[in-house]
Amino acid sequence: MRVISLVKKEFLHLIRDKALVFILLWAFTGAIYTAGSGFTMEVKNFPIVIYDMSKTKESRELISRFQKPYFKIISYAESDRELLYWLDTAKASMAVIIPPDLKRKIDKGDAKIQIIIDGTMSMTATVAVAYVSEIAYKYSLEILERKAGKLINNLQLIEERIRVEFNPNTLTSWFMSMLEYFNMITMVALLLTAAAMVREKEHGTIEQLLVTPVRPWEIFIAKIIPTVFTIALLSPISIFGILKGVFNVPLRGSLLLFYPVMLFYVFAISSLGLVISTVAKNLAQSMMLMLVILIPMLFLSGAWTPPESMHPVMQYLSLISPMRYFIDFGYSVLFKGNGIKYVWHDIVGIIILGAVLFSFSVWRFRKSFAK
Repeated sequence: MRVISLVKKEFLHLIRDKALVFILLWAFTGAIYTAGSGFTMEVKNFPIVIYDMSKTKESRELISRFQKPYFKIISYAESDRELLYWLDTAKASMAVIIPPDLKRKIDKGDAKIQIIIDGTMSMTATVAVAYVSEIAYKYSLEILERKAGKLINNLQLIEERIRVEFNPNTLTSWFMSMLEYFNMITMVALLLTAAAMVREKEHGTIEQLLVTPVRPWEIFIAKIIPTVFTIALLSPISIFGILKGVFNVPLRGSLLLFYPVMLFYVFAISSLGLVISTVAKNLAQSMMLMLVILIPMLFLSGAWTPPESMHPVMQYLSLISPMRYFIDFGYSVLFKGNGIKYVWHDIVGIIILGAVLFSFSVWRFRKSFAK
């Protein structure tokens, strides 16, 4: 009954805070939609400028390969100064320079073109360079076929046949929207619990709770339950309304497996939020501490860089991050359709870290207040 009374109080505080309710609705709808539609790692309409010093049939044929939707030719430069202008003003992200002796070099089998690309956006630049390499490779094969005729069929070549599993069209929106959903679960779990406890400290009501017959772990459970319930209520809106409804992300796995583990992950992150609240003196400090913790957790989660590619020290540090286990679990279940046979180790990691964080938060609370 003591816990029920405290939970009721927390729900009343949450419902009455209109700004917080709006933030929660935005986090599970607008933020996920923005991440899925506003960020892409695909190359579309990549602005390029052409400097054709050859002006031959061969150069025009090569230029015709830089087509939409991948590339967009915004200008044809006539001098080095004009070329630099387009690159320096960032109106063009790549320059294709064709030498004047292209036809002669093609006849000799030693043709080269120069590509200058803006590397400030390294991820997009890497993909664009790969497309240029493919264009040059295919054009070279066509030239070879014209010269060699039927002899080309006798050459021993290795043909690659690429099959992209789980995301055949390599849509960034699928990856980004689901990643943002996982991020919002983490951020909201941290925010709600830390803010709820810090509010007690700022209003001076934490001392009133301490003189009641309520145990510290009961106070913490009462702070965590509303967070778990709120995320459980808002998650279907994200899953079916945004991920499935807007971006058509295929949900191949079992929600009956995903949901309980997701709620226990919320419990683990909420416990971390309570640890933050025992250190912070006000809401501003708690927000800063959340950023200090949340950003490294995201980069160590394996969402952007596989743990195997990290520095060995970072690999070991990622093992104490609940986010690493949850993102791996979430993609494996929802995206790949894996069962418990393939994700049990992630579940065990979340459970162990959740128990450790909750126990540490109770110990920290007793040390800080219950003296």
